[in-house]
Amino acid sequence: MLKDLRLLGKESLVYGLSTVVARLLNFLLLPFYTHYLAPDEYGVVSTAYSYIAFLNIVFLLGLDQAYLRFAAGADDARSEATFSTAFWATALWAGAVAVLTAAAAGPLAAWGGLAANGASIVRCAAAIILLDSLAAPAFADLRLRHRAWAYAGIKSFNIVLSVALNIAFVGGLRLGVRGVFLAGVVTSAATLALLAPVFAQRLRRRFEGPLAQALLRFGLPLVPAGLGAMVVQVADRPILLHLTDGATVGIYQANYRLGIFMMLVVSMFDQAWRPFYLERAAKPEAPALMARVLTLFVAGSAWLALGLSFFLPDLVRLELAGRTLIHPAYWSGLAIVPVVLFAYVFHGAYINFLAPIAIAKKNEYVTAATALGATVSVAAYFVLIPRFNLVGAAWGHLLAHAAMAFAAYRAGRYVWAVPYEWRAVAATLAPVLASGGLAWFLSGRLDGGSWFAARAALLLAVPVCWVPVARSFQLTQQL
Repeated sequence: MLKDLRLLGKESLVYGLSTVVARLLNFLLLPFYTHYLAPDEYGVVSTAYSYIAFLNIVFLLGLDQAYLRFAAGADDARSEATFSTAFWATALWAGAVAVLTAAAAGPLAAWGGLAANGASIVRCAAAIILLDSLAAPAFADLRLRHRAWAYAGIKSFNIVLSVALNIAFVGGLRLGVRGVFLAGVVTSAATLALLAPVFAQRLRRRFEGPLAQALLRFGLPLVPAGLGAMVVQVADRPILLHLTDGATVGIYQANYRLGIFMMLVVSMFDQAWRPFYLERAAKPEAPALMARVLTLFVAGSAWLALGLSFFLPDLVRLELAGRTLIHPAYWSGLAIVPVVLFAYVFHGAYINFLAPIAIAKKNEYVTAATALGATVSVAAYFVLIPRFNLVGAAWGHLLAHAAMAFAAYRAGRYVWAVPYEWRAVAATLAPVLASGGLAWFLSGRLDGGSWFAARAALLLAVPVCWVPVARSFQLTQQL
C-alpha cells in the first residue's frame, strides 16, 4: 500500500507542477496580447476560445474517459482493442463535426458574434479541436500507463511552442487575430505528431462495434456535466459579447486572467486535497480534520485574495523597458479583479465540500451542483451585465461558484457528516472583510506612498487579529 501511495504522490506532483508551469507560461501571453491586440481583437480571441472549450466536450463525447475506464486492468491485447476503438470512434465523429463546422463557418461566425474574418477563425477553431480530440486518447493512455513525465513533457512543449508561435505570428509578422489561431493550429498539429510513438505502439486497424457502444454508454453521460462545468467557467465571454461588444470582452478577459494567482493556489490545493481525504476517510478523526482544513483554507485563501486585490493594480501599472505590464487600454476593467479573486475562494470551498460526496460515492450530487452553478451563472449574467457591464459578469461568476459551494455543502451534510467550524470561519473572515471595507473607504482619500502604506498595514493587520481568534477556537491544537 505504501508503494501505491508513493506512486500516487509522485504522479500528483508531476501533473500538478506541469499544470502550474503550463499556466504560468500561458499567462505570459497576457501582457503580450494587451500590447499587440486592441481590446476588440482580444475580445474575439477570448470569445472564440470559449466556444472551443465547449466544442472540445462535444467532439470528444467522453471517449477518452471511457477508454481509461475500460482499459484499466485489461491485458495488452484488450487494451489495444479498446484504444483503437476509442480512437477510430473519436476520429469518425470529430472529423464529421469538424467538416460540418468548416462548411458552415460563415453562418456560425455571424451567429457567434465574431469579426468580419470570423469564418477563417471558425475553420481554424475546427482544425484545433479536431487535432486536440485525436490527441486525447493518446494522452489518456499515457496517464493509464503511469507515464507522467512523458505526459507533462508533451503538455509543456505544447505551451512553450504556443507562446513562441504567438510571439512570432502576432508580434513579428503582425498577423493579429489570425496569427493567434494559426499558432493554435500549428501547436495542436505538432503536439499530435509528438504522440506518434503512442499511436505506433497502441493503435491498430481494429474497430469493435459493441465495444464502441459500451464506450459511448459510459462517455455520453459525462457530456452534460462537462458542458455545465464549462458554462460556469467560460459562458461569461459569449454572453458579455452578446450584451455589449468585443472591446468590453477583451478588457474583461485581460483583467479576469489576473486571477491566475488564486487559480493556481486553488488548483494546487485540489491536487493535494483529493488523495488526502480519501486516504484518511476511514480514520475516526477524519470529519474533524476536514472541518479544520476548511477553516484554515478559507482564512488563508481569503487573506491572499485580499492582498492580491490590494496590490495587483500596482503590478499592472509597473513599467518594464518603457512599457507597463498591461496596456493602459485595459485598465478600466481592474474593478473586476477582487471579485474574480474571491470567486476562486468560493471555488476552493466547493472543492472542500466535495470530500464527503466523493467518500460516499454520490457523484450525482456533483452533477446537480454543477447544473445549479450553470443556471445561476447564466441568469446572473443576463440580469447583471445590462446594469453593471463587465463588473456584472464578474459578480455572476462569483455567484455561480457560491451556488456550487452551497449545493455541495448541503449534499455533503446528508451523505457524510462533517462538523464544520462555522463560527471560527466567520471569525477569521471578519478581519479580512473589515480590512477590505476600510481600503475601499480610503481608496479615494489617499494616494502615493500613504495609500501604499495604508494597504500594507491593513493587510498585515489581518493575521494580527487572527491571534486571539486562533486561541479562542483552539485552531492550532492537535486533532
